[in-house]
Amino acid sequence: MKKYFFVVTVVVVAFLFTGTATAEQFTLKSDDLEGQLTQTQEFSGFGCSGKNISPSLKWVNAPPGTKSFAVTVYDPDAPTGSGWWHWLIFNIPADIRELKTDAGRIETNLAPSGSIQSVTDYGKPGFGGACPPQGDKAHRYIFTVYALSVPKLELDENARPALVGFMLNSKVIAKASLISYYQR
Repeated sequence: MKKYFFVVTVVVVAFLFTGTATAEQFTLKSDDLEGQLTQTQEFSGFGCSGKNISPSLKWVNAPPGTKSFAVTVYDPDAPTGSGWWHWLIFNIPADIRELKTDAGRIETNLAPSGSIQSVTDYGKPGFGGACPPQGDKAHRYIFTVYALSVPKLELDENARPALVGFMLNSKVIAKASLISYYQR
């Protein structure tokens, strides 16, 4: 009878531990985003007339060993054959847990000190909002925060999206995403 009790206890403890770990998953949140982007997050240019304001983003429960963060915004539905990178910001210090609304506009100086916003597919650093072709299906905009194992990526504001993505994926401990849609 003692062996049976031990097995049941281990199973119950393992179940409780798994439940606790699930409750504390690395998670990305936003007070500005819901299921659909708005003209606030729409690009201003390329035929779009939005405000081009990056949303606030907050993350919780970073995994142990996190030494910095990065955030990207990617549209896999862009008719390019390779998607479209709308924002890449990295070297966010490990003690930072949010990006304020409009942090993607470099001249506002709202991005965390020491962080770098590199070139997007619009050809310049900073946030470049949604701008799907008129009449195209709704595009997915994937906002992702990366918990990284290094304090800094040895890249600058001229780094291209593919290189940034390669470096992020080589140093990622965990990532969390939000998806919003936009159509014109």
